[in-house]
Amino acid sequence: SAATMNMCSKCHKDMVLKEEQAKLAASSIGSIVNGSSSSNANESVAATVNVQVNTVEPKTIAVQPLSFGSSLGENGEVKPKEGPKRCNSCNKRVGLTGFNCRCGNLFCAVHRYSDKH
Repeated sequence: SAATMNMCSKCHKDMVLKEEQAKLAASSIGSIVNGSSSSNANESVAATVNVQVNTVEPKTIAVQPLSFGSSLGENGEVKPKEGPKRCNSCNKRVGLTGFNCRCGNLFCAVHRYSDKH
């Protein structure tokens, strides 16, 4: 909005805080310089502080549209569709009840022991 100069709340808050700190620093430098010149009453000292306030540039982020129906992998490779999980011995469909063996294969409840496969 116009009140925040088209910035998000965090960026606007940071910018206002930096401006306030710059004003405080300028006034404190002025008081220090003017306070130290009390020994030379005839001499007037003027302090100028140049404070640069950087403008915030809007960032644009390129977003690629996601296609939920595609079967592309991370590298653009086509992944083969995985079928149902099956026992390595009897080819029975095991689903969530399959047992992974130490040998790295998947087995049903009957063939899950090493003496059965």
